[in-house]
Amino acid sequence: MNYEELYQDLQPDQKTLKDSLASLQKLFKVVSREVESGDLKSLAKDLSSMAEAAKTLTASLDKLQETVGSFDSKAYFEGGDFAKQMLEACEEKGVDVRGEFPVYEMFPYRVRLDAENQDLYMDRKKVQCMRPASFVETVRKGQEKLNKAGFNAASFSSELSDAYDLALLKKKRNAGTDIYLSDLYKLLAPMSRFRKDYDQQSYAFDLAKLYNSEAEETKSGRRFQFGSSRDGKKGIRILDKNGQEWFLSTICFFD
Repeated sequence: MNYEELYQDLQPDQKTLKDSLASLQKLFKVVSREVESGDLKSLAKDLSSMAEAAKTLTASLDKLQETVGSFDSKAYFEGGDFAKQMLEACEEKGVDVRGEFPVYEMFPYRVRLDAENQDLYMDRKKVQCMRPASFVETVRKGQEKLNKAGFNAASFSSELSDAYDLALLKKKRNAGTDIYLSDLYKLLAPMSRFRKDYDQQSYAFDLAKLYNSEAEETKSGRRFQFGSSRDGKKGIRILDKNGQEWFLSTICFFD
């Protein structure tokens, strides 16, 4: 199954429906003037034309309903066709994607497919969409908007620095010690209700922005350095400016 085939099948009747609506609207204006002026001869003729346009509209609606009803959305989701075509659309549009059915990461979004209910989730938001190409375009535009949003590297790095110092105290480590970024997240969002507003994907996106900003110090002039690993062990996945993936695992701050 393929939604694009359904999309093409719907186009002719959708156009007829549009044309019929336009014709009815135009005729209604004419009929209104004829009623007001008392032109009964023209009125009778144009009312007949409206009736024909209404029949065409009804026929188009019936065909549209029949075509839509023939599309088995449950099988489309459960059979894996939606997921397959979504991944193909990601490749076509240059959207980085990882994971496997039913959960995917389209950095920084987490995408989940609920095949049983034919629902699609982008992070915690339900998206009503059965067209893979349209959904991927929504993701792409969202990524573009996030990338253009303002970001204060100095402020974020300072917040990381404060969490880093707290981690040193809790772990009884010396200054300059590498601390896992995953541990700092728990200090930045210590309670579950905070994590709803600032989840790990948002944290990863902020880390990516800081990494790509090429900033090297906090507001107070304190320098910092990331530690990364290519195998992803205890690392937080980000994408650099070139779309290449990195796994940032640790950070250290020093004077």
